[in-house]
Amino acid sequence: MEFPKFDVKYLREAFKEPINFWGMAVFAVGAAYVQDVTPLVAALATETLYLAAVPATSVYRSLVDRREKQRLHKLREQQREAQIKLFDPREREAVEYLRWMKNQIYSNYKKFTGTKQIPHNIQSLDQRWEDFVDLLDVYRRRKHHLRSISRQSVSNQLVQAERSVENAKDDRERRIQQANVEILKRRIAAFNDIERSVKLVEGQLQSIENFFGLVNDQVVTLPTPERVSSLDFEQLSDSIAMTKQMLEETSDTFAALDSHNRDIGNFQLLVSNTGTGK
Repeated sequence: MEFPKFDVKYLREAFKEPINFWGMAVFAVGAAYVQDVTPLVAALATETLYLAAVPATSVYRSLVDRREKQRLHKLREQQREAQIKLFDPREREAVEYLRWMKNQIYSNYKKFTGTKQIPHNIQSLDQRWEDFVDLLDVYRRRKHHLRSISRQSVSNQLVQAERSVENAKDDRERRIQQANVEILKRRIAAFNDIERSVKLVEGQLQSIENFFGLVNDQVVTLPTPERVSSLDFEQLSDSIAMTKQMLEETSDTFAALDSHNRDIGNFQLLVSNTGTGK
C-alpha cells in the first residue's frame, strides 16, 4: 500500500482545525475537573494519533486543497474589484456592461432552452470577462504611458543629437553625443513596440465584446444547446492566450522605455557637468 508523502501544509491545517482545538480544550477541562494528569496524557496520545493520521488521508488533503482554491479565488475576485475601482468612468462602464451581458446570456440560456444547467463552454464567459478586465488594465496603463511621452519631441531630439555628432569638435564629444543618439533610437523603437501592443490589445478587447454579443444573439434567436455549442469558444480563448503572451514578451520593452528616460536624464546631467568643467 502506497502512503501519501508527508507535507507540512496539511499537518499545519489539521492542527488549526476547530475540532482539534475543541478536543484539546475538552481534555484540559477534564484534567482540571478531576485534578489528574491522566486526561492530559490521553490528550497527548490522541493529538499524536490525530496529527499522524488525518493529514495523511486523501479525503482531508482534498478538503484542504479545495479550501485553498476557494480562498485564492475569493482573493482574486477582491483584487479584481479593487482593480476595477481604479478605472476611469468610461472603462468601468465597459466592464460593467460586459458583466451585465454575461449574466444576461446565462439567464437567457436557461430561459430559452428550458435547462437549469449552463454548459461548460458558455460558463467559460466568466474567464473571458476576467480576461477583459486584465487586458483593459494593461491597455489603459500603456495608453496613459504613451500619452505622457511626446514622440515628436523625442524625434526632434534625435535629429539634434545626430547633428551634434556630425559637428563634434573632438572624439570625446562625438562619443558622448553618439551615446545619446543610440539611447534616443532605442527609445523610439520601444515606443513603437508599445504602440503596436496597445493597438493589438485594443483589437482583442473589441473581439471579446463582439463575441459576447454574438453568443447573446445566438442564445436569443436560436436557443438550442447544439447551435450555441457550435460557436467557436476555443478560437477566442486561443486569441486571448496569444495576446497575453505577446504582452509578456513586450513587458521588457515597457520597462526599457522607462530605462531610456532615465538614461536621457543621466546624459543631460553628464553634458551639463562636462560644460561646467570647461
